[in-house]
Amino acid sequence: MVYTISGIRFPAIPSAYTPLSHSSFSGDRRSTSLSLLLKKNSVSRKIFAKKSSYDSDSSSFMVSASASDKVLVLDVDDITMEHDADVNNGTDYKALSEEAAGPFNVKSIPPPGPGQKIYEIDPMLNGYRQHLEYRYGQYKKLREDIDKYEGGLEVFSRGFEKFGFQRSATGITYREWAPGAKSASLIGDFNNWNPNADVMMRNEFGVWEIFLPNNADGSPAIPHGSRVKIRMDTPSGIKDSIPAWIRFSVQAPGEIPYNGIYYDPPEKEKYVFQHSQPKRPKSLRIYEAHVGMSSTEPMINTYANFRDDVLPRIKKLGYNAVQLMAIQEHSYYASFGYHVTNFFAPSSRCGTPDELKSLIDKAHELGLLVLMDIVHSHSSNNTLDGLNMFDGTDSQYFHSGSRGYHWMWDSRLFNYGSWEVLRFLLSNARWWLEEFKFDGFRFDGVTSMMYTHHGLEVAFTGNYNEYFGFATDVDAVVYLMLVNDMIHGLFPEAVTIGEDVSGMPTFCIPVQDGGVGFDYRLHMAIADKWIELLKMQEEYWKMGDIIHTLTNRRWSEKCVSYAESHDQALVGDKTIAFWLMDKDMYDFMALDRPATPLIDRGIALHKMIRLITMGLGGEGYLNFMGNEFGHPEWIDFPRADQHLPDGSIVPGNGFSYDKCRRRFDLGDADYLRYRGMQEFDRAMQHLEDAYGFMTSEHQYISRKDETDRVIVFERGNLVFVFNFHWSNSYSDYRVGCSRPGKYKIVLDSDDSLFGGFNRLNHEAEYFSSEGWYDDRPRSFLVYTPSRTAVVYALVSDENGALVSETKGENIKPLVSETIIEDNEPLVESI
Repeated sequence: MVYTISGIRFPAIPSAYTPLSHSSFSGDRRSTSLSLLLKKNSVSRKIFAKKSSYDSDSSSFMVSASASDKVLVLDVDDITMEHDADVNNGTDYKALSEEAAGPFNVKSIPPPGPGQKIYEIDPMLNGYRQHLEYRYGQYKKLREDIDKYEGGLEVFSRGFEKFGFQRSATGITYREWAPGAKSASLIGDFNNWNPNADVMMRNEFGVWEIFLPNNADGSPAIPHGSRVKIRMDTPSGIKDSIPAWIRFSVQAPGEIPYNGIYYDPPEKEKYVFQHSQPKRPKSLRIYEAHVGMSSTEPMINTYANFRDDVLPRIKKLGYNAVQLMAIQEHSYYASFGYHVTNFFAPSSRCGTPDELKSLIDKAHELGLLVLMDIVHSHSSNNTLDGLNMFDGTDSQYFHSGSRGYHWMWDSRLFNYGSWEVLRFLLSNARWWLEEFKFDGFRFDGVTSMMYTHHGLEVAFTGNYNEYFGFATDVDAVVYLMLVNDMIHGLFPEAVTIGEDVSGMPTFCIPVQDGGVGFDYRLHMAIADKWIELLKMQEEYWKMGDIIHTLTNRRWSEKCVSYAESHDQALVGDKTIAFWLMDKDMYDFMALDRPATPLIDRGIALHKMIRLITMGLGGEGYLNFMGNEFGHPEWIDFPRADQHLPDGSIVPGNGFSYDKCRRRFDLGDADYLRYRGMQEFDRAMQHLEDAYGFMTSEHQYISRKDETDRVIVFERGNLVFVFNFHWSNSYSDYRVGCSRPGKYKIVLDSDDSLFGGFNRLNHEAEYFSSEGWYDDRPRSFLVYTPSRTAVVYALVSDENGALVSETKGENIKPLVSETIIEDNEPLVESI
């Protein structure tokens, strides 16, 4: 049987296991010498080794290192091996052949700083100095050891140039770290899956290696697109595994486990980037997206379709970054990409690695950053196509026993104290930035990483004892410091965002100052608060409670806020729009029929919730695709019935893709009310682009009136007025302001373009008057209708001079410039 995917042709794999032996292969391909590491003109290196203190769970691993950060290419006669009898960790092959290694990379990472500024930023940390000094000491010691034994963090993070498949002018070298394996051989289409053909050799560090010379005609021994696996005799028996560093893997039709693919297309078929990466924007407006479910049709979408259809939409909406979920290969589609099986391989469901590169390049052409949702917090529990039990032991990449298992996620937990695990994960982060030109990461599940309890059944109260005690996994925190150090050192424009719900102090402070090093923290409490409020009637909402949740973040540590992400849309939950309007969305979203009170309420609050979240929640903003127009219902990946151990059955959905897509057509339809919500989201993004209010240093909340249900705050030169009352509108309502002059409406949620009732005059001008009001030196009078959010901008000072917040040009009200046609921009140049 033969099947194809994306132009690659694969024959079927025999299912029978063949016992391992060391006999030679006499098939079509010429036999290969097995003098692996010491093959002249193939691999030359000098290895120094020392006892490592980082493998807390293992007694069988070894650490090796090179003597300096310079690559030495020696003849075989010059090679020496030096090691201590007590050495017990992984390995490093810093010096490869000249052909494989290429020119020396001159990138460097600055040395550690003093790590003391955190105490100036937050004096309360002085009470936890012992823990923090120990943490920073562990980080510095690890940096020193990596410098000493690996040639530096820059070299250490290039494991993808040493492990996995390495093509040179003379052949292919394959290396795999599997210290628990007793024997290993490379099998695949190229040798008819014969385990006796290409037997690998092991060195004293547990690294298996084989060199496959080119065929007589100069072609590579392993054809591009052919399937490969490593067969190992392990303590758990004979097993075939996908190479840990594989760069592409595919699931054959009718099969469950994936197959590793040797991916090395001809030069003319490799994608070449055409556009430079955008500079990091001052304010981050992120469009969270899942390529597979981005089609309007019930299907798995492709990188190419996303590139051509969705990226222009994101740009037009006014976002400046797209965050891609589920990029790392995951055999279980319904895991949303969080049960990763192949860490270096982009998901083959959506296309090839080169098609992903084309997508990223197109985003860069549009001026969009591309962030990747990277998963280093855990790994798939799969043993056939993942890292679990890779070498037949449960402690190769992960903690052994219960510490290495996440009972809620049913996944394995990395041992961040292992030298080779550090190499693997650091190299993985660098791989996506260097090879695919991603512009940064959203690190998933960071709370689970930083605590041995993984944040499960724990309510964080903000007490510092919760952050700096025995429950903290210092190894994991030090890894996060290392990976942020590496990313920001080698890629200064890259952005790192951490998904942390705990509120860990120092999380977004640079590593050199003693922090963990992230640029942003996801402000996860906001979405939870909105769902909590939506479950109760409006009369029970507290304005002070909303304000507290939105602004409860650490000083000088930036946050990305969101009203809802993919989490809130999953089956078992609802989008905000569906919470607000429920079943009325099925029958009353068409403009040719009257709206119900539930629809009017829902559309109004949907806009207000999103704007106040963006206005007060942080220095960045995130929206999950489709939620900008109030996507109805929920996300449900195709799935079968699940039979539980107790005999009960969790019903599936018949493998339906109906609710695993995005109905962008709803937001585009000018005869549906979804269109108004989408236009408001566009206006909101363009307002932030024009005024930069999320990153303005000036922020002041002047009113949170529980009786009137009114919130007033300033951010930059803007004054935001929210009236959450369900029926009361207020005339001549006085709002405080800091700067004197003339104000005009620049965004009005009640505009008919946004599905509102047009109760405000956008030509009106509002002049400030002197005198203290709500602790502000000045104020002006407005009309604030019920359930509306209105933004006023200072357009000229008391002398009549025009005022601009960010662009340095005359300010134009956004509302009056709004255009609804699809082929036109939302606003004119500002």
